[in-house]
Amino acid sequence: MSLFATTAVALFLTGLAIYGVVLYNELVRLRIENDRAFANIDVLLKQRHDEIPNLVSCVKGYMHHERQTLEAVALARTASIGAASIAQKAQADLRLTGALRSLFAVAERYPELKANQNFLALQKRIRN
Repeated sequence: MSLFATTAVALFLTGLAIYGVVLYNELVRLRIENDRAFANIDVLLKQRHDEIPNLVSCVKGYMHHERQTLEAVALARTASIGAASIAQKAQADLRLTGALRSLFAVAERYPELKANQNFLALQKRIRN
């Protein structure tokens, strides 16, 4: 082989190796970002779950006759905390969201509760 052909093959192999390293690094970066995104979701769900007992205790004094709604929220929170896989967490969060929607709908019937600043602040934090 001539010197030119040998140099061309060496440059091609070097370029291929560099491309492989860049591609590998990009895949590792994407995996790390994916893991970070799921960790952020877990943190936000945990914060949301930690606010629910405060919301239930705030609402309990006003809603004496709505025991089923409060129990549904408590059960949904327990299921959401106990979820292990991402699919289970998503399903449990949907159930929790539904229970919270029914709680907020029932709270509309209680004007004193709607005027309570603690309830309004907790409702805002949980919805976001």
